[in-house]
Parts: sequence; C-alpha cells; structure tokens
Amino acid sequence: MGVFLKENFSMQSVERYRNDFLAYLEEKTIYKEPRNLYEPYTYILGLGGKRLRPVLTLLATDLFGGNYKDAMSAALGVEVFHNFSLVHDDIMDDAPLRRGKQTVHEKWDVNTGILSGDAMLINAYQLFEAYQGDTFKTLVQLFSQTAVEVCEGQQYDVDFENRDDVTIAEYLQMISYKTAVLVACALKMGAIIAKTTPENQELIYDFGFSLGTAFQLQDDYLDAFGDPKTFGKQVGGDIIENKKTFLYLKALEFGSKEQQKQLKDMFSIQPTNPSSKIGAIKQIFTDTGAVAATKDAIEKHTKAAFVALEKIAIPEAKKMVLRKFGEDLMQRTV
Repeated sequence: MGVFLKENFSMQSVERYRNDFLAYLEEKTIYKEPRNLYEPYTYILGLGGKRLRPVLTLLATDLFGGNYKDAMSAALGVEVFHNFSLVHDDIMDDAPLRRGKQTVHEKWDVNTGILSGDAMLINAYQLFEAYQGDTFKTLVQLFSQTAVEVCEGQQYDVDFENRDDVTIAEYLQMISYKTAVLVACALKMGAIIAKTTPENQELIYDFGFSLGTAFQLQDDYLDAFGDPKTFGKQVGGDIIENKKTFLYLKALEFGSKEQQKQLKDMFSIQPTNPSSKIGAIKQIFTDTGAVAATKDAIEKHTKAAFVALEKIAIPEAKKMVLRKFGEDLMQRTV
C-alpha cells in the first residue's frame, strides 16, 4: 500500500503531498553562478501556483500502491517543465503578470527569460535520471511526447491569433495539447512509478486528459470573468491579445450578425484604453449565451474524466479522492 492510502486516506493527504513537494522543491532549489541564469529559474518556481501537476504525480503513485516519495524527482521534472513553458509563453504573449507578480522577461529581460527557460527544460530531463531501466525509458518517452505536444499546442495558439476561421474542434485540440496532455502525463508518471497495469496507466491518463481540458476551459472563463484579486493574472488578457477562446468562438456561433460584426471589429484593434474593449466583449459573451455554453463544456469534460475514473481498477475509496480533487478544481477562482 502507499504511504497514506490506508483506512483514513483523505484530501488532507493531498495537502501533505503539496507540503512535502514544496519542501523537496526548496531542497533542490539551485543557487549558483551565473546568477542571471538561475535567479529567474528560482523566481518563477517560487511564485507559488497550485502545484497541480506535481501533486497529481505523487497522488497517482500512492493511489496505485507505490511510495509517493519515490515520485518526487518526476513530480519536480513536470513542475520545472510547466514553469519553463510559462516563461516562454509569457514572452510570446508579452504578458506583464504571472501569479500576480512581474513575469520573468519584465523583471529581467527577454534574452534572460529565453536562456533561463532553456536551462529549465534541460534540467527537467535531468530530473528523470533518478530512475532506472524500463521505468526511466517509459517516463522519458512519455515526457518527450508530451513536451512536443505542448509546443504544438502553443504554435496552434499563436497561429489562431491570425486566423478568422478557427473551429471549436481545432480550439479543443489546441487546449488539449497546451494543457491537458501535461496534466495527463503527470498522473500517468505516478502510475508508471507505482508499476500498475498498462490498463490503469491509460485510464489515469484519460482521466487527466479530460480533467485538463475542463481545467483549461475554466481558465479561459476566469481570464474574462475572474476576480483580479484571486486570479493572479491580468483579467481580460485573452481579450486584449485578441485570442479566439472558446468564449469567443461560441459567441460568434450564437451571435446575431450585428454581434458577430462587433466581435470581429473589436478583435481587430488594440485600443489605448483596453478596459472599454474588455467590458464590451464580456457583455457580448454573456448576451449570446457563450458563457453558458462554456460552463456546459466544462461540466461535460469533467464528467468524461469521472467516466474514465470509474473504470480504473482501484478501490472506491481511492476513486473518491480523485473525484473530490476534480470537483474542487472545477470550483476554483484562481
């Protein structure tokens, strides 16, 4: 059995994974020269965040009967890679804030952000060297495939900014690559380390994939309608950047010809005072039913995650922990 998965396994264990991971992160923090390479690395990892992905790696290891502490290095590898992608995404988006603080390229400069991000990606691979034999090979193969898909998703995201014919199906593929595959990877890594069956490994991947899709749709919703005090990023950032999110695509689908024209016109400009644009777009999102459709999609993908969860060959008490985790994630405000 895993360290916590006995009679009293609960969400308190999830907090314990997070706390233990944070202690491990602190222990592994890099303090060395050249300072301008490693300080931004330490800075982005120290900005906090939900630590969703590493917690899921530890949780999955425990769920399938492994010792979650054996998964710490893989969990950190996933978290370092995730933060590397954020550093580079923020540069591409010219984003001023990340988790309520200055982004790396704003605090230092673009070149420093690029180079520190590169070092993070390489270090993420080094962290998998803690594993041996087939476990190492399987983890690295999964990680490499996931990393490529994340890059593909980011390119789709960039491409979509200059296209007026993005479909809902294309958008869902993009967010599945940008977000869902890494959540799924984090869970499957824990299953691999615990040496559970291939069937369980695929099912936990499917659970993470659907949950990750729902998570990103929720993120899109919060980007427009979240509370600036809790969201941590610039509310309305996607609107300012003219991103064709699920909300935008549904508003085009449901809107009148006049509303469609308004949307397209406003998504072709960069006003000096973006707050008026954000307010007008949000009103269209609400009036057309795009907000309701987005909430329905979030629920649909969350339910798909729970369908996969039901098929996993573990006791019901363990499934309840993942179900509660998913439900809490979908009720977040950050």
